[in-house]
Amino acid sequence: MTSRVMVTGGAGFIGSHLIDLLVEAGNEVVIYDNFSSGRHEFVADNLKNPAVSLVKADLLDLKSLVVAMKGVDQVYHLAANPDIRLGTEVTDTDLKQGTVATYNVLEAMRLAGTKKIAFASSSVVYGEAAVMPTPEDYGPLFPISLYGASKLAGEALITSWVGTFGLQAWLFRFANIVGERGTHGVIFDFIHKLKADPARLEVLGDGHQAKSYMEVRDCARAMVHLVSSQNEAVNFFNLGSGDVCSVARIAEVVVEESGFPEVSIEYTGGSRGWAGDVAKASLAVEKLNATNFATNFDSEAAVRHTARALIQEIGLHEI
Repeated sequence: MTSRVMVTGGAGFIGSHLIDLLVEAGNEVVIYDNFSSGRHEFVADNLKNPAVSLVKADLLDLKSLVVAMKGVDQVYHLAANPDIRLGTEVTDTDLKQGTVATYNVLEAMRLAGTKKIAFASSSVVYGEAAVMPTPEDYGPLFPISLYGASKLAGEALITSWVGTFGLQAWLFRFANIVGERGTHGVIFDFIHKLKADPARLEVLGDGHQAKSYMEVRDCARAMVHLVSSQNEAVNFFNLGSGDVCSVARIAEVVVEESGFPEVSIEYTGGSRGWAGDVAKASLAVEKLNATNFATNFDSEAAVRHTARALIQEIGLHEI
């Protein structure tokens, strides 16, 4: 059954891939994006479809959001600050772009009578988990980054709207999502560093940081699959590929795919890449797998696929 669906952050990295799938399924789609990190070229082809509309506005503009929400059946709320490290410099970034923005989405839904929300949360809500792979029922949850705090606050706001106003929710705790159209993250950074200096690659930390990675199309497929197949009042799932890849291995893969013959990989040292970085994160995905979903890529394969795609997109070998 098709619906009228709003995707906040729909012109962004993950959002644009999600929109591809929603349009393919015949849905009417409203893209809501302020283009702070989203790109018009990511959605240009879909905007040729009369079933797809674009609202260029900020989620902090509640009036615009309320107008755009009219007639929407389902919201995929993906908009957020994409750069975790930015929160260490501008400390209200995640409060505004995460927590307050999520409140505005929920309030606009309440006013419009929209009852279904899928939320892009993150594995960083687990903080430095003592149990790995970390299952969905792990707790207590103590995030160590401002980004993580905003995601946990977003989950709490959503479940409170479920309990108070009768919404239905799907909460997705993402692994590190990578793939085509990536605009930030470790692979993106490594390629840009090699473009600036093909002989040297600086790696923040000691390289032993290891996390779960998930290819972006797999992530989008998982969201659509779970929204269509899971029907509790609150549905919460880890989204990942069930294994991890180290930063050192990512550096090696990027160098291999770059084709540069002599690259010195140099580590800055320390167990974290930056303040608030969770050095090791592994997500348990048995709950996801039990819904008859399977990823096309494991973590390292997702990293290699991404390196190949971004090397072409960034133009690593272009002068």
